[in-house]
Amino acid sequence: AWSIICDTPAGATSEQCVMMQNVVAEDRPEMGLSVVVLRTADNKAEILRVLAPLGVLLPNGLGLNVDGKDIGRAYFVRCFQDGCYAEVILEKPLLDTLKTGTSATFIVFQTPEEGIGIPVDLKGFADGFAALP
Repeated sequence: AWSIICDTPAGATSEQCVMMQNVVAEDRPEMGLSVVVLRTADNKAEILRVLAPLGVLLPNGLGLNVDGKDIGRAYFVRCFQDGCYAEVILEKPLLDTLKTGTSATFIVFQTPEEGIGIPVDLKGFADGFAALP
């Protein structure tokens, strides 16, 4: 399920809220993702940010399917101790797809050939997005 979490980051003057969902691969409990939707501080764009565990293959990026349709890939932008982050700007076509879809699958790669699909429930995405301050 999607939840909205708000806090004031260090050095920031205002509260920032994100919509997030934590998911795990059914057959690989160690393979979890945090899927976060946030608005940039200047309110000019929305970003889909996905945290994948360390050890994923970075050059392949993160695949995304919605309702069985290949949507494309997000590329990893940085890694920290808690894992590696892929980010993509939520342009209107992608945003509409996520709002109207029922289920998404994020695909992480451990080898160039082996992708692991991790299901993300899109129920509540549109309502949660609308509620983001």
